[in-house]
Amino acid sequence: MTIDEGYIKYNSHWTPGPAPSIEAAHLMDKSRYRLFAAGLIGHYPELNIGFGNISIRFGAPRQFLITGTQTGSLERTNEEHYALVTSYDIERNEVSCTGPVQASSEALTHAAIYELTTDIKAVVHVHSKALWDKYLDKLPTTGSEIAYGTPEMAFEFQRLYDETAFRSEGLAVMGGHEEGLISIDKSLQRATAKVLDLLD
Repeated sequence: MTIDEGYIKYNSHWTPGPAPSIEAAHLMDKSRYRLFAAGLIGHYPELNIGFGNISIRFGAPRQFLITGTQTGSLERTNEEHYALVTSYDIERNEVSCTGPVQASSEALTHAAIYELTTDIKAVVHVHSKALWDKYLDKLPTTGSEIAYGTPEMAFEFQRLYDETAFRSEGLAVMGGHEEGLISIDKSLQRATAKVLDLLD
């Protein structure tokens, strides 16, 4: 297994600060816990890195609240485990965030997905070898040569949105990121349910 989840590949500009929102973090944890309990968010002990992350639009139009880096091992989260992405530049591979923790290593991919349409209000990124094997090239799938957390992956989601059922179904497999799947929707609850339904 080749997994490099958890390592920030973009240029991170983190301003340590207070929790962006206690209420929003509490609501996000409810969905995140369902994913954690299903084994779709978690931790690889042999690699000592976490996997899986969630985000919601929050604040200004191009801002979003996202789980912090290396929080995958936590069963429950609170406001100390979320970061507010305040700006980003996909082509320059840069993300600026604030909060008690740095934004997830997948923040650039989340940013690119939010750029697709304002209708997307939530992004869920999970890991499952079984689902990845089952749905690879059956659901919209990013190119196998494209690594996670890179500008190339960000632009690949634009291609999927333009050319595949990703626009209508809101589910995709990350071909170059073993085990990785993405779900999008107008609410975090719906994006979460969409992934959990794949387990049935």
